[in-house]
Amino acid sequence: YGARDGVDELLERLELGQLARERPAGLSGGERQRVALARALARRPDVLLLDEPLSALDAHTRVGLRAELRELLSERTAPTVLVTHDFEEAAAMAERVGVVVEGRLFQLGTPAELVAAPADAFVAGFTGANVLLGEATPAREGLTAIELDSGGTVYSSDEGRGRVAVVVHPWEISVAHESPSDSTVNHVHAPIRSIVPLGHRVRVRVGPVTAELTSASLERLDLRPGQLAVASFKATGTRLLPVSRLRA
Repeated sequence: YGARDGVDELLERLELGQLARERPAGLSGGERQRVALARALARRPDVLLLDEPLSALDAHTRVGLRAELRELLSERTAPTVLVTHDFEEAAAMAERVGVVVEGRLFQLGTPAELVAAPADAFVAGFTGANVLLGEATPAREGLTAIELDSGGTVYSSDEGRGRVAVVVHPWEISVAHESPSDSTVNHVHAPIRSIVPLGHRVRVRVGPVTAELTSASLERLDLRPGQLAVASFKATGTRLLPVSRLRA
C-alpha cells in the first residue's frame, strides 16, 4: 500500500500516531481523510494531485493540518496540484492559484496578485472581496458615482461608465454607530445582519457589505446583530471591475 520508511514520523505529523493500529471501521470521517493523505504522501509520488484533502476535517483541525501539510509538501520536490473551493486554503498552501470556472482556467497568479488585480468580479468575489453591482457615471472631483442595484450610491476613484462591479475588501471597511467626520465618502446605513468571530478578528455584515474588525474594536463599539450601523469605506479603496461573464 505504500512505503515503509518514515511512516511513523508521517503519522505523527498528520496527528495519526495514536491511531496506527486502529481498524478502518474504527476511524471517523476526518481520520480516514488524514489516513488517505498519509498513504498518498508515503509513496513519494513524482506528481501529487490532492482533491480537497482537508474538506472532511473540522475547522480547528483543518487550520493546524494545513500548516503541517504545506511544510510536508515544501520538503518534497514533486509538483503538487491542490483542488479546493476555499481561497484562504489555496492562499495558505500554494505558490500559485488558478481560478477554474466552467472547465476554463480564467486567471493564474500568486495569491497576492489575485487579491490585488483580479481579472473580473468573479475572481474578486472568490478572493473574499465584497462585490456589488450597479450603474456607473462620472461624478464630481474626478470620482465615479455608482448607483447600486441594492440601493444607494457609492463613489470610486476608478474611472467607469455603464454596468460595473464595485469591489471593496472587508479590511477597507470600518463600522460605527454614526458616519465618521473624515474624508471617507462611502457610507452604508443598515442593520447588522451577522457577526462571525474568526480568531482575533470578526466579520461584521452590515446590509450588503462585510467588514473585518478586530475583536477589541467589536467590544469597544458594543456592536450587536440587529443594531443600525454605518459601514464606511474610501473611494480610493473602492475598485471598479467588469461584471463577470461567468456563472457564479
